[in-house]
Amino acid sequence: MGCSARNNFSTLLVTPRDAARSLAICERTLWERTQPRGPIPVVRIGRAVRYAVSDLQSWIDKQTQGGEAR
Repeated sequence: MGCSARNNFSTLLVTPRDAARSLAICERTLWERTQPRGPIPVVRIGRAVRYAVSDLQSWIDKQTQGGEAR
């Protein structure tokens, strides 16, 4: 599957920069809230750090429902 196949799929994982932009926070704040320091799960693929869009949405939902404030 080449890079052109990427257009046929929704993005499942995003970079720290894109995740921080999506959450409207700085990358440092995101890093402070990333596991194991915080509640946001992270996916590590070798040295690459990525965030699952579904995990970010779950974290947002918990914040909206009065969940953990970290």
